[in-house]
Amino acid sequence: MQDAVATLLALKGGLIIAWMACLFLAERLIPAAPVPAVVRPRRRLISNAVMWGLNGLLSPLAVLPITAWAAGHALPWRPDWWSGAPGLVLDLVILDGLIYGWHRINHEVPFFWRFHSVHHLDRTLDTTSAVRFHFGEVLLSAVARAGVVIGLAIPLASVLAFETLLLLATIFHHSNLRLPPSLERALSRVIVTPSIHWVHHHRRRRDTDSNYSTILSVWDPLFRTRSPTPRTRDLEIGVEGREEESLPGLLVAPFRAARVERT
Repeated sequence: MQDAVATLLALKGGLIIAWMACLFLAERLIPAAPVPAVVRPRRRLISNAVMWGLNGLLSPLAVLPITAWAAGHALPWRPDWWSGAPGLVLDLVILDGLIYGWHRINHEVPFFWRFHSVHHLDRTLDTTSAVRFHFGEVLLSAVARAGVVIGLAIPLASVLAFETLLLLATIFHHSNLRLPPSLERALSRVIVTPSIHWVHHHRRRRDTDSNYSTILSVWDPLFRTRSPTPRTRDLEIGVEGREEESLPGLLVAPFRAARVERT
C-alpha cells in the first residue's frame, strides 16, 4: 500500500509540474488579458511561489498524514458495488460537488474568508494564482476533507486521484491563456474554464461570491450561483475594498480579524 501511494504521489507531482510549466509558457505567448498597471510582477511571482513552496512542505508533514489517517479510520459501511472504476468515478463526482460547497463556505463564513481572501487579493490571474493559498486554508481544508473521507469511506487512492484532477483544473481555469471562443464555449458546458473562473475573481463582491465550481461546471447552474457577468479583457481582478499586500502581510492577514471580516 505504501509503495502504491508513493507511486501515485510521484506521478501526481510530475504531472502537475509539467502541466504548470506548459500553461505558464503558453499564457505568456498568447495571453487573454493584459497585466494591469497596479501589478508588480516580480513581487507577485515571488509571493505566489513562496506560498506554493510553504504548502508543498506542509503537504507531506500534515495534509497527507491527516488524509491517510482519515482513510484508515473510515466508517466500514461502503458497499461492494461502490468500488473499482465505477466507484472511483462516483468518488470524484462526489468530492467535486463537496468542494463546491466548501468553496462557497469559504466565501460566506467570515472566519474562513479571512484565509481564503489571501487567494483573491491577487490583482491579476495566471497559473501561479492557482497555487497561491494561505497555509491556514490548506490545513482547514485538510481537516474538513478528513471528515468527508471518514464519513463516506473514501479510499486514499480516490483522494489522490481527485487532488490531481483538482490541481490540473485549477491551474487551467486560473491561467491567462487565450482560447478560441468556440473551444472555450464547448469546454465550459462540462468543465470550469478561465472565462467562468475569472469572473469569480472579479473585483466586485457580487461576482466574487459566485462561480464556485472547480472541475465540473454543473454545480453553479444547479445551485443558482452562476454569475451572468461576462469575462472581458479589462475585468478588474481582486477583492472589493482591499488591495494586494506584501508577502509578510499576506501571511498574517487572516489573523488581523477586524481588517478582513466581511459585513
